[in-house]
Amino acid sequence: MIVLKLGGELLEEASRLQVIVAAVAAMAGSAPLAIVHGGGKEIDAALEAAGIEKQQVDGLRITDDRTLDVVVSVLAGTINTRLVTALTSAGVPAVGLTGADAGCGLAEEAPPHETVDGRAVNLGRVGIPSDAADPRVVSTLCSAGFVPVIACIGLNRQGALLNVNADTFAGHLAARLGARRLIVAGTTPGVLDDRGETLGVLDPAGVERLITGGTATAGMIAKLRACELAIARGVGEVVIVDGRERPDLIAAALAEPAMRATRLVAAAVAQA
Repeated sequence: MIVLKLGGELLEEASRLQVIVAAVAAMAGSAPLAIVHGGGKEIDAALEAAGIEKQQVDGLRITDDRTLDVVVSVLAGTINTRLVTALTSAGVPAVGLTGADAGCGLAEEAPPHETVDGRAVNLGRVGIPSDAADPRVVSTLCSAGFVPVIACIGLNRQGALLNVNADTFAGHLAARLGARRLIVAGTTPGVLDDRGETLGVLDPAGVERLITGGTATAGMIAKLRACELAIARGVGEVVIVDGRERPDLIAAALAEPAMRATRLVAAAVAQA
């Protein structure tokens, strides 16, 4: 099982979407595949159009009721439908879902977020994945040859929708599915060091150095923490890759070296 997380910036422009679709079509036959996607920039644009101020801390969106309505409409409506349509048209049997479907994205309201500088910030209608989430609908679809495409919207036990960070959602889902690989695709060539060069391999100690040293900021912090969780909970390998490059995406799926990617591993493996 492979879980592929796609940053929303890869799904906005037709040219980038074509690269993603071609890569997914090439990798879909190699192993069961589930996709999780975000949509940050399109959400930002929709918020601006609605006259709603964007609020964010450490790469996490602060979400009030009005913001949540926009998040749901953009992720579950516009982006998910666009991606499923493109994949289906290319012969990939994609099925659109959200975390509300069959409880696959059961979530709990996030506690106040402790920022890098030590502040406590209430994130509002933001969720963190629950260990009680039931991924059977995802695994069942994968077993039947379909490719689930999941918008990162959570559902709590009271039936309220929650905004869940896409990287966090994907990391948790990969762990719950027992995935052998989590691929996190965005528009950066892996994880960059303080000189702007791609790190080939990164372990938990290296992650801490990047965060505490200020090299990793904003969205990369949330991404690295999600990858750490996936590794800690048994996902065999996590690869952060430039999703604009079709060969690198396919190489990550096939466990082959990619030109621009970072492989995250457990400390014991990194030291071997």
